[in-house]
Amino acid sequence: MSDITDYGSSVINDISGRFGLSRDAVEQMARAVANGGGTMAQFNIPELGGNGQWMAGGMTMVGDMFNHGLKAQVDSLCGALSAAMASGAFFMAPQTIAGSAWWPAELGAPASVGGQNTVRYAYFPQACRIAFDPGNGAPVILLDTLNHSIGGFSQQQSAPGDPFVGISFSSQFGQFALSSLPQVGPNMAAQPQTVAAPAEPGPMQSTPQPDPAPVPEQGSASSADIMGMIEKLGALHAAGVLTDAEFSEKKAELLQRL
Repeated sequence: MSDITDYGSSVINDISGRFGLSRDAVEQMARAVANGGGTMAQFNIPELGGNGQWMAGGMTMVGDMFNHGLKAQVDSLCGALSAAMASGAFFMAPQTIAGSAWWPAELGAPASVGGQNTVRYAYFPQACRIAFDPGNGAPVILLDTLNHSIGGFSQQQSAPGDPFVGISFSSQFGQFALSSLPQVGPNMAAQPQTVAAPAEPGPMQSTPQPDPAPVPEQGSASSADIMGMIEKLGALHAAGVLTDAEFSEKKAELLQRL
């Protein structure tokens, strides 16, 4: 059973006749434009030169890069499909056209959307989320982007069992597969990324210094005691504990008590 609406089928037939393309080629492009939110498309359609990309008001790339006539045809075709999708749904599955959204409403507006064939994705940097629609009727998957600042998406050959069909993204840390991101529930708020603060330095530890020999009060020690104190001060001076000035000062003070 086809998922194309009556409106979508009528527009596809009309555009097919106007552009001289098969209905199948126009339908494939319509799905690519719908997956791209009406503003972009990634496609692989032999009738239109194989692999290509289109962005509204921007870049159009086709397999035959120097075929300017084909580029113009693809640009006009995608523009016509995008304009028609703003007036009605082409497919029974939800699509991101004219403000309707297939992702959870609390995520807001995406910074970028994309897709290929039946799968699609949308990136929400403020919420630190990527919404991914497998395109097979399964629920939309939400991924936590952690502290990645995503700059773009690409698709490569997927590994067996990869639910994200080889889609990867680039960030300030490099290139990563979507499968590397943790999945989260629809009501799980993004957790702020925290960076561990460097440990506070401990108090400066100084090398314990021995107290200089106390200078006895005048009249409280004999000459022998004072001479002994001077000898101890000399030892401390020789060990580097007392500076020349400190040694001379203490020595003079003791000599005054003789």
